[in-house]
Amino acid sequence: MGGFRLYTEAEVRRLALVRRMRPLGFCLDDIRALLDVLEQLPDDGGPLPENDERAHEELVERLRTYWVKADARCEDLRRQLGQAEDFARSLHGHLARLVDATAAADADAEAVR
Repeated sequence: MGGFRLYTEAEVRRLALVRRMRPLGFCLDDIRALLDVLEQLPDDGGPLPENDERAHEELVERLRTYWVKADARCEDLRRQLGQAEDFARSLHGHLARLVDATAAADADAEAVR
């Protein structure tokens, strides 16, 4: 087949989900469990047949648990990004002061000549 693999739409969706979960620190077990939940829920978001109402509620609750975890991890990443940006700004300020001091020293040296 030319050395490449063809994927189904379902496989592409699964891979996209994995790629979106990994930066949030979800482990493979979490990813597998969420994929399991999503595969059991109807695609259109509608309820399951009446005899499966309890199972549907449990799946929705499991999905909600992952949403809460993802939301909390996003908040942690925002906080970490803020700290990283503060640090980068402090380095920029320090560098700017050094460059300004060097330029001033060069100007003084040029004036003496």
